[in-house]
Amino acid sequence: RDSVTPGYLALAGVAGPSVFLFLGVNGVGKTTQAAKLAHRLLEEGRSVLLAAADTYRAGASEQIEVWARRLGVPCVTGTPRGDPAAVAFDAVDAAAARGVDVVLVDTAGRLHTQQDLMGELQKIHRVIARRRPGAPHEVFLVLDATTGQNMLQQGRTFAAAVPLTGLILTKLDGTAKGGVIVALRAELPVPIRFVGVGEGLSDLEPFDADRFTERLLAD
Repeated sequence: RDSVTPGYLALAGVAGPSVFLFLGVNGVGKTTQAAKLAHRLLEEGRSVLLAAADTYRAGASEQIEVWARRLGVPCVTGTPRGDPAAVAFDAVDAAAARGVDVVLVDTAGRLHTQQDLMGELQKIHRVIARRRPGAPHEVFLVLDATTGQNMLQQGRTFAAAVPLTGLILTKLDGTAKGGVIVALRAELPVPIRFVGVGEGLSDLEPFDADRFTERLLAD
């Protein structure tokens, strides 16, 4: 199941920007993980644009703008309470115009029980696909590894709403998370792609199932 080469990302090639979408409930660290992945892409020599498609939470745009300044990359934001899908569309447009390699779209945190907001994610996905055929190239669900069974329910609901390409697990720097990962891999047909192991920009590691199993057995 997790046979994806660690660190591999679905990049679109020369025909225009790759588009990565970040989903998850409130408080899992979506924006931070998007910034960490942007940092990783910059280190690989790729150009990046961040998009704040969270138009609801007070301070959400400012948070991603702070990351954008820190990383030295452009950022597209919307108006408060505006249409998140329009932000995503504008971001893909801006990236195409500037010749940017990768657009990372951060969405508003939403509970997996909020059907109207899940429908909004589907709209964002549709609008991106309309603007850029084949996009989004990656759809990452960010999950908090400390939330156990709740994490499994989130995974099932988000996967039913939009086609996920990978999971990013945060707060995996603690111990005793092994059972959660085993359960997640059994439950969801979506590979774990990255794990957050700290607060720093470089603290996002490709998930390597073999290495993780070795570490688990060694504990």
